[in-house]
Amino acid sequence: MMVRVALDAMGGDRGPDELVSGAVQAVNEMDIEVILLGDEGLLWKALEKQTRATDRIEVVHAPEVITMDESPVEGVRRKKNSSIVQAFHLHKTGRVGAVVSAGNSGATMTAAIKFLGRLKNISRPGIASVFPTLKGPVVMMDVGANVDCRPQHLFQFGIMAAAFSQVLFGTEKPRIGLLSIGEEGGKGNVVVRKTHEYLQKSSLNFIGNVEGRDTFQGHVDVIVCDGFVGNVCLKLSEGLAEAVVAMLQEEIKKSVMAMTGYLLAKGAFDVLKKRIDYAESGGAPLLGLNGTAIVCHGMSNARAIKNAIRVAAELIKNDVNGHILALLRESNYFEVAGQQNNAVTAGSGS
Repeated sequence: MMVRVALDAMGGDRGPDELVSGAVQAVNEMDIEVILLGDEGLLWKALEKQTRATDRIEVVHAPEVITMDESPVEGVRRKKNSSIVQAFHLHKTGRVGAVVSAGNSGATMTAAIKFLGRLKNISRPGIASVFPTLKGPVVMMDVGANVDCRPQHLFQFGIMAAAFSQVLFGTEKPRIGLLSIGEEGGKGNVVVRKTHEYLQKSSLNFIGNVEGRDTFQGHVDVIVCDGFVGNVCLKLSEGLAEAVVAMLQEEIKKSVMAMTGYLLAKGAFDVLKKRIDYAESGGAPLLGLNGTAIVCHGMSNARAIKNAIRVAAELIKNDVNGHILALLRESNYFEVAGQQNNAVTAGSGS
């Protein structure tokens, strides 16, 4: 069955031309179809600039745009003809199997939950981001969707991220770490300590707490945290990577010997640049939806959009949502978190 993906072609900071270019690359390299949503005049002009456009791209007119500085809830409520809203409307009606957007991430999440809803027994969808490490990719979740979380939410993030790691990277039994301020189980705030207890009692491959410095070591396949901490980690990592590259370029320019050394090691530098480039992973899936959505970086280039579409197609083909529901049952989640929740409810009555 042909996978069809909707692309919000008006989102992002680079404009429709870059996003359309990514869509064209995707359909020419993969067995998929893409529906572009946005101002049809602008989108057809962008398509005319492409030399390899195919008949597997469709344009749907969506004249309104939810800008980056708009309130997500208000934008989704008022702008029913926006590219983001119409993309998820297509998903709800079954015309597409996934939505990709580099636009207002809050509006993307709001529209996704409004039109698609949550998977059964999932309390809160979350954003999963892939980080490069010394040994392979690690999935961190959540990186921005949920600032205030309860232990059962973090437990579910671990389950969803593990299923994602299994589907996208073929990890047989993902090693799960809980981000905290120390390796000991008693470290962290109340939510982290209770989450540690849940994960330890589950059948998941939980190895214990991990610290921030462990993120890039490759000792785990999944790192669990709330959206506040995860987003700080994500932005800190992006800023650090940019600063290291800039400092390295500055030092190289200071001497002929340094420049010569760079030229000799250029191949290795190119490989490193590719490993840390966000465009390689394309975007971050919003897991826990009754559907598929990919949230992309606002500065996404054509390659990032192409890879985001690729990830969306892989999640559909490999049924990541089915894996999440299966792992939710197999992890003893209901026995562990369910009993605790019932105890809390019983003890809080008047």
